[in-house]
Amino acid sequence: MKVILTKDVSGLGKAGTVVNVSEGYGRNYLIRNGLALPATESALKQAAQLQQARAKKEKRLYTEASELANAINQLTLVFKARAGAKDRLYGSITSADIAEQITEHLHTEVDKRKIMLEQPIRELGTHKVTVKLMPNVTAQVTVIVEKEKGE
Repeated sequence: MKVILTKDVSGLGKAGTVVNVSEGYGRNYLIRNGLALPATESALKQAAQLQQARAKKEKRLYTEASELANAINQLTLVFKARAGAKDRLYGSITSADIAEQITEHLHTEVDKRKIMLEQPIRELGTHKVTVKLMPNVTAQVTVIVEKEKGE
């Protein structure tokens, strides 16, 4: 029996894909629970259109993320912070601070959860920070932490 998945089903496929399953599984589980629809001719045409639209949207998002990654790669962020002995900061530079600076410079919202910082930056100097925009698109921003004037 061929069915079109309406929701993602682990081990079977993503929403919109056409899969071949046994009669009982398709009728008694997938269709009854609203996870799939019978693969009629009109439903197959609609599924094909949805897949084309999804592919076009993914391509557009990938292109936008690639352009943003290029801009982030060329970006250098400078932070002024108070530091004590051995160039250790009194506070720290977090992923939220970095995301805020990127948003300020590029006028594009970047979520702090996309900044791959294992630990907040607590020392003066130059640091490379990875930004994961999409599963296949990453960028690296240069973060320079300098001592505040007057110290």
